[in-house]
Amino acid sequence: MNGKIISGGVVHQVPADLRAALLSDSKALALWESLTPLARNEWICWTISVKKPETRKEHVERVRTELKEGVRRPCCWIGCIHRKDKAISPSVQYVLSKQGRSTRTRSR
Repeated sequence: MNGKIISGGVVHQVPADLRAALLSDSKALALWESLTPLARNEWICWTISVKKPETRKEHVERVRTELKEGVRRPCCWIGCIHRKDKAISPSVQYVLSKQGRSTRTRSR
């Protein structure tokens, strides 16, 4: 695969499938690189947080196409739960508890 460095997020690095999609579309790649590290992190986490392979493929494609539509962050998503720099908000804890995920508080 192309050895080009693609910027990651504050917690997550770009996974291989998203990397391939971005490398295949120079406009999407340029838009990706214009995002803040936090915005890139949210796209990556949104992409990798799904359970089904077919949903992941859809998310990878949506990152590519939505960037070109001017979307800067994933819509209608609770945000990255992997960040250690802030506590999980009460509203996100509620959503996670309904999904059966851990609601452990992140360390500050």
